[in-house]
Amino acid sequence: MIEDITAQLRSRFGEHTFKEEVARDGTLTLWMPSDRNVAILQYLKSAVPMPYRMLYDLTAIDERAYKRPQNGHAPFDFTVVYHLFSFERNQFLRLKTGLRGEYPSLASITHTWPAANWYEREVFDMFGIRFDGHPLLKRILMPPTWEGHPLRKEHPARATEMGPFRLFDEKVDKEQSALQFSPEEWGLKRHSDDADFMFLNIGPQHPGTHGVLRIILQLDGEDIVDAVPDIGFHHRGAEKMGERQSWHTYIPYTDRIDYLGGVMNNLAYLLSVEKLAGIEVPLRAQVIRVMLCELFRIASHLVWYGTFAQDVGQLSPVFYMFTDRERIFEIIEAICGGRMHPNWFRIGGVAQDLPKGWDKMVRDFVKYFPPKLREYDKMVMQNALFKARTVGIGIYTLEEAIDWGVTGPGLRACGLEWDMRKMRPYSGYENFAFEIPTAANGDCYDRALVRVEEMRQSLRIIEQCLEYMPEGDFKSHHPLATPPVKQYTMHDIETLIHHFLNVSWGPVIPAGEAMSCIEATKGWNGYYLISDGNTSPYRVRVRTPSFPHMQMIPYISRGYTVADLLSILGGMDYVLADIDR
Repeated sequence: MIEDITAQLRSRFGEHTFKEEVARDGTLTLWMPSDRNVAILQYLKSAVPMPYRMLYDLTAIDERAYKRPQNGHAPFDFTVVYHLFSFERNQFLRLKTGLRGEYPSLASITHTWPAANWYEREVFDMFGIRFDGHPLLKRILMPPTWEGHPLRKEHPARATEMGPFRLFDEKVDKEQSALQFSPEEWGLKRHSDDADFMFLNIGPQHPGTHGVLRIILQLDGEDIVDAVPDIGFHHRGAEKMGERQSWHTYIPYTDRIDYLGGVMNNLAYLLSVEKLAGIEVPLRAQVIRVMLCELFRIASHLVWYGTFAQDVGQLSPVFYMFTDRERIFEIIEAICGGRMHPNWFRIGGVAQDLPKGWDKMVRDFVKYFPPKLREYDKMVMQNALFKARTVGIGIYTLEEAIDWGVTGPGLRACGLEWDMRKMRPYSGYENFAFEIPTAANGDCYDRALVRVEEMRQSLRIIEQCLEYMPEGDFKSHHPLATPPVKQYTMHDIETLIHHFLNVSWGPVIPAGEAMSCIEATKGWNGYYLISDGNTSPYRVRVRTPSFPHMQMIPYISRGYTVADLLSILGGMDYVLADIDR
């Protein structure tokens, strides 16, 4: 199949148009000329057999400080990277195009994929690369008054590298003025033929936004004409911080991305690191990871379940569901020592072996939770008010979902039986029996239906972990596994040296690049990592599911009412840190 698509591309665009690069994750990686990116990407989406219909990610790399040979070509200043996915092929494709110059430009692909809009704005914001033909190229994560582009190598990574912050009156006025909303700047009109539009701020502090999010609504009475999500209030520079941390010390930062997903964030990152390092994780460690991930999946879904019911007018469910979430946290705390952010996975395995008595706690929960789910079905899913607020609201088709980069329950609610744990298994998921819940209508209710059933399937997986937990090591003995298993450090000098260096300086990960993609709580979560053979990553790219999902809000909310918007937001299940990073 890999040879097939390469041959097709070269037959269509010329034998010497593409240059292949060997990546450590095995993903087919092709360099393409920058002046032909639109034609090539349109061909891959629409014309090639078994097309690459989803733009999974679009990002960039500042190559100017890279100290390794660049695959035989003259060094570029910047590289724009496209990750495409074909469901028919079950295959990722990585396309790169090199750019030269201080502030280069590239043709926009927003006419090919609507999902490219925010991704191109992010690249412009972070790197200063312009996209010709973009409908609204402006900052997206940084304030409009920000100076510089944070992911360029010359931009400071720490506050200590910048001058002291001073808030003069002039700066206060400037920042306040920048927050003023002008419809014309966003391509919106103030008037229709027969009415004046009203503009309403939802957020940045609002109970329906589940965090610091601002959505400006263009209203004709109660009806939504358009919506403008304003994100970035929660931006903390997670990718920039990755460049200043060692491979090991960056793990706690991943916990805070989707802060409801806990160790699942660790897993997405570590799978990429382990691909780069060539580390095989022991079977016991894999099963422990799976069990903890599924416990966090249920915990995250319970937060969504309760708050979603609350958003549409039911107050009671959230108290019951948070109580059940607390039961899960008791298990997580007993195993990991932490609750929401246990930071418990490590390069090559997990921090410690399972404690005595873990199995009883898990077994008790597996017995306790199914009757509670049936109770919640009656309380929420069968409630007439809940159905009235969610059935037929926020509908999108399967084709639209793929076009906008929707993954996870939002994609499965459109009828596509696709789960990364089944279709592209990782961490031993291929050894577990479970079903992929789907629905057909693609509305808020169906998205809820899928998530509720996912909790039952997670219980099945946890039960199998409980019954078939293998013996063996909880961490790999590979020299780059960090930190090495403590008990061996007092027995041989080699392990002691590795322990000292890997903990104090960090492991030296071989040069190369790798991407992982997991089925996280809200959809596909991926880390694209580049190593230049140092103790810190050269580039950390975090692809989160909530980012493309939030981008779709204007598209699926037009024509609905303000009350419906809160149903749409609640049914999406997003986290602001997962959007802003």
